[in-house]
Amino acid sequence: MFLITVVTIFPEMFPGPLMYGIAGKRLRKLWDIKTINIRDFARDKHRKVDDTTYGGGPGMVMRPDVVHDAMTAALAHYEKKPKILFMTPRGEVFSNKVASRLTDGNEDGLIILCGRYEGVDQRVIDHWKSTHGMDEISIGDYILFGGEIPAIVVIDSCIRLIPDMINNALSVVNESFSLDLLEHSQYTKPAVWNGAPVPEVLLSGDHGMIDRWRTECAERMTKAARPDLWERYAKQDNER
Repeated sequence: MFLITVVTIFPEMFPGPLMYGIAGKRLRKLWDIKTINIRDFARDKHRKVDDTTYGGGPGMVMRPDVVHDAMTAALAHYEKKPKILFMTPRGEVFSNKVASRLTDGNEDGLIILCGRYEGVDQRVIDHWKSTHGMDEISIGDYILFGGEIPAIVVIDSCIRLIPDMINNALSVVNESFSLDLLEHSQYTKPAVWNGAPVPEVLLSGDHGMIDRWRTECAERMTKAARPDLWERYAKQDNER
């Protein structure tokens, strides 16, 4: 069972959209999710988890003592060593390769810390990075209210890679970004819709020709829509 523990002040946000589709059907079977409410570790009756910023400035910062105790409680759910993540705009940009790194050979699961307010006290971040190998992860160059939505994105991407999560393993291999290419165009019935036919090659039954067409289609789309990906793909292709 691949266990994911989310450390947050909004535990009610989980599993959220992860309850639906294939992820929801496999929940409690191939993977599971728990939450740790950071407020449960507050030091006062008001369950306060933040305080004013040293040095002045707007906003509040999450306290290191409260966050540390919540993270320690999350770690207690695991017998071995899970991967530990902190969702932050300054982290490594999340990608399919990062998802693979977080799941390949990882039978223990993930702990994900979700910050709020102006952020989390740097001392507790440094502590968990140095003692537990916590990774800082970003889902893009923009600011959100907190780490919960990024955590859902990361979880959705990672659990898709769990063995037996998706019945057709080729679906995972052939999808966008798995080879630094966007996915080729897809077609289904009817064979002609609104005057537009399905490409003849897909009706040919020649699987070698179909594979070549799909690769060429993916290359064209990547080159046009994502020149950054195309440059990386072309460089790797030249090195092979």
